[in-house]
Amino acid sequence: MKIFDSIPIDEPSTELLQDINSPEDLRKLDQSQIPKLADELREFLLYTVGKTGGHFGAGLGVIELTLALHYKFDTPKDRIVWDVGHQTYPHKILTGRKDAMQSMRQSNGLAPFPVRSESQYDTFGVGHSSTSISAALGMITAAEKKQEDRHVTAVIGDGAMTAGMAYEALAHAGSIDKNLLVILNDNQMSISENIGGLRNYLARIWASKTYNRIRESGKSVLTYLPGAKEFVRKAEIHAKGMVAPGSLFEELGFEYFGPVDGHDTNNLINILENIKLIHGPKFLHVITTKGKGFAPAEEDPVGFHAINKIKQEDLPSHNKTKPKTPSFSEIFGNWLSYKASKDERLVAITPAMGEGSGMIEFSKEFPDRYYDVAIAEQHSVSFAAGLACEGMKPVVAIYSTFLQRAYDQLIHDVALQELDVLFALDRAGLVGLDGATHQGAFDLSFIRCIPNMVIMAPSDEDIAWKMLNTGFEHEGPVAIRYPRGTGRGMPVKRTEDKITIGKSRNILDSNENEIIILSFGSLLESAIHAGEKLNARVVDMQFVKPIDHELIQDISDNYKLIVTLEDNVVAGGAGSAVNELLIKLDSKARILNLGLPDEFIEHGDQEQQKVLNGLDGEGVEKSIRQKLNLI
Repeated sequence: MKIFDSIPIDEPSTELLQDINSPEDLRKLDQSQIPKLADELREFLLYTVGKTGGHFGAGLGVIELTLALHYKFDTPKDRIVWDVGHQTYPHKILTGRKDAMQSMRQSNGLAPFPVRSESQYDTFGVGHSSTSISAALGMITAAEKKQEDRHVTAVIGDGAMTAGMAYEALAHAGSIDKNLLVILNDNQMSISENIGGLRNYLARIWASKTYNRIRESGKSVLTYLPGAKEFVRKAEIHAKGMVAPGSLFEELGFEYFGPVDGHDTNNLINILENIKLIHGPKFLHVITTKGKGFAPAEEDPVGFHAINKIKQEDLPSHNKTKPKTPSFSEIFGNWLSYKASKDERLVAITPAMGEGSGMIEFSKEFPDRYYDVAIAEQHSVSFAAGLACEGMKPVVAIYSTFLQRAYDQLIHDVALQELDVLFALDRAGLVGLDGATHQGAFDLSFIRCIPNMVIMAPSDEDIAWKMLNTGFEHEGPVAIRYPRGTGRGMPVKRTEDKITIGKSRNILDSNENEIIILSFGSLLESAIHAGEKLNARVVDMQFVKPIDHELIQDISDNYKLIVTLEDNVVAGGAGSAVNELLIKLDSKARILNLGLPDEFIEHGDQEQQKVLNGLDGEGVEKSIRQKLNLI
């Protein structure tokens, strides 16, 4: 295998890959050519991700597995469900999208995750983890009911296997004996010892035709001996358990194979050939190295999970003089350490988002108060509730899009019991390149309707710090939602300062009482731009719940037009809260609600998405002018 020390800047040679435009082309190759193709595919992946940015560590780790799957299965007739989409760039390259890879994550370009509308080979849309086994089980069940002869495979990462949903699906699949193959791409967890020749040998034996012919014949004989079949089944499981970590999956009703070397292409192809002939639920445990073949990523798999687009100014020959503006995530991480040093009750929880949420320094400074519960959003919220019951002050750092997975726990376990849990919702609003599955477009709508919740939306970095102080000291559940990336560049004062719950702040005055813009969260700059152009008053609302009742009452009949602005869907969002209150006040004011439309926002540049949705300064100004012309 060729090892790369740097990302190729020059276009790579693709002697074999250039002729691969579909898996059908791949299957025309001799098996002996596949390892060379793996090297070409690895280099091509590095080159294209260097051009576009994106996830590539996981993709590098499944090069050989992806080739083996498409080589031995008749895709797209046979289904492959990936979990999650981080690992599917090689799959996209092999399934007719090679020439479009440099459009990855760009507006109108390839999506960063599998999307059913993009290709017939993308059998299931993914972006949130741990869904593959459930979906694949549904597919094979439907195929059997329709009497369609096809194989269905779920490829799930070891991180995704930490979620309860994966085990729910495994238990169901094992209980109904469907012809499903689950492949565990194990690239991080210590589920097993290092692979040796014995383990590979056993995997080949267990997947072989001879072994399974003998095994099935034995089952037939044992059906005539009461109790013997179950005894032998358990004996077989425990015998395997002595040399492989498969007992759990065998107990769930799966035939376990592995662990096997996920970078031995020929061995993978041979094992898949044999496994295809075995009916029933099967579990193949594959050991891979995240970032395989790219030395920096192998050494730092977390840091190289994804990369930004390589620009000329990023190369070593260019000096960087511009100081880096801290992101909201970094500000949250700094606050977390600051507050923990002053209050021993603070504990921090994350469902596998420690790096992205800015919690690394905290985890080092306060390791006994840091809990990464893996991809288990539901558990993270109920775990926080239990801590709060006993007088601790838990802070749950979670992306807006992932809190959707713990909605029942948010309502039932936290809000209903009025527990002191602070939710730091990162990636709220438009997230840009990761696309529809990751947009934080719905949190204001789905949290605002929950009783006992306090919801804040900071417009800048210093306000975010004060809101975190305020939310932490408040008795009851609080959500603070902030965007991906940097804000207005306001310097942060590391103090204990708080703000008054339910109160807004005036930003821009007007000498006319015609237009008032109520801005919620990170779009304040857009509101200020429109306010200056239109001589409108601008207010930073700060709170979505409780909303500033006094302000709304004061303005209800004093302005020709009341404009609300938010980076959440308009339906049920902050603007809706203003509307509801104005109706109660029997206001005659005209209303214009600006926010995200009633549709899923696809991938693209974050700032470009603001423009496309009319949420930049000029877009807000234009929408207001159009409304005024109708009044």
